[in-house]
Formats: sequence, C-alpha cells, structure tokens
Amino acid sequence: MIDPIKLTKTIQSEVCRNNSRKFYRFRKTQFYGGCATADCLGCNLRCVYYWAQKKIWNPEKFGKYYSPKEISEKLVKMDLSLTRISGGEPTICKRSLFDLINLIPKNTLYILETNGILLDENYIKDLNKFKNIYVRVSLKGIDEKTFETITGAEGKFFKNQLNALELLKKYEIKHRAAILIDLFTDDQIQNLGIPDLEYETLIRYPFVLKNLKKKGIEIVREH
Repeated sequence: MIDPIKLTKTIQSEVCRNNSRKFYRFRKTQFYGGCATADCLGCNLRCVYYWAQKKIWNPEKFGKYYSPKEISEKLVKMDLSLTRISGGEPTICKRSLFDLINLIPKNTLYILETNGILLDENYIKDLNKFKNIYVRVSLKGIDEKTFETITGAEGKFFKNQLNALELLKKYEIKHRAAILIDLFTDDQIQNLGIPDLEYETLIRYPFVLKNLKKKGIEIVREH
C-alpha cells in the first residue's frame, strides 16, 4: 500500500524545482462554464480510474518547469474569469502554488482542485490568506476500504480528506466536495453526511474499465 505522504516527498523531487513546477500543457476548458487550465505533473495517489496516469505518474518523462509568473501569464492571457491547475495534485509544490495564486488577479477566481491529503491545519491557515480561491476536494471513496481499493493508498488516509473538509469549514474558506457517482449508490453517498456534494462521472476509456475490473470495482449506475 502507498503512503501518500512519503510518496509526496518522492514526487516533489521530480516536479518541484526551486520555485518552479512541472507542467505539460495549458488550455481553455469548459469546466465550470469556462476555465483557464494548467495541467501539472505528479500525484501522491494512484487512482485506478485516472485517465491521464501515463503522464501524471511518470513526471520525469514529460513536461517542463514553469515559474509561477510564467504560469500566471499563460492563464491570464486566456482571458477567462476562472483559473485552475488540473492533471496532477497541485498542493505538492506549496511555495510555487501560493506564489501563483498571489499572481492571479483579484477579480479572477482560482479553483484549487485537490485530493486534500496534504491539507492539514497549517496548510489551510496559509490558504486562508487568499480571498480569490475556491477549494474543491475530490473524495476517493466513501470509507477507508473503498479509498484503499481506488487509490492504492493506505485506507487511514481517507480521514485526511474528511479532515480537510472540516478545516476548510472551520476557516470559512469557500469549498465543496466532489465524488465519482458511477461507483457508489445513493445510500452510500448519503451516508457520508456531506451536504451539497458535486458529482463527477467516470471517463470510460477501455483501459480504465479494464483497471476497474482487475480491482473488482463495479460500476453501479449508468450515465
């Protein structure tokens, strides 16, 4: 089983260099009604259904390093009111992330898409300094067992995700939790007790379906 905290340290050596972060593309997307997106490399989980794992899990083979200034300029140039880092886990390179958010115009919302594993109280206290952020925590299961099966990480780290949500609420940072609806029943999702969940849907690439089958994970609903 993966220890995502230890894996973070390994990944940092590959994707964080001084104050730069490794990215592999920049693009306009339709998410959230239109969002300027920078796709980073490196993640501290190994989600069985992740569609871009070839690049994200092998950062030494792809992309290049960009400074926060270079990233912000590329995002701002797209002239959209929403910005985000997607692809890998953005919280891995904290200094670069914070410098980037600081460079995003105050009238532009930065959406922090994260698995929440690294969002302890100190991290969230630092995030609270920014007023133009919205945090979206993508839950990787409905309990420790499903988290472990989906991510390949020790089940105990599922609590990190839930704790991140509690801390975001405590510090009054705008946020929302999201979950992949294809793999869980309505009752399972409701039993989480998390209000206003955002629902994600599975990208059903053949290799993703094959990986799910290998893990014995069933799709419980159709789109």
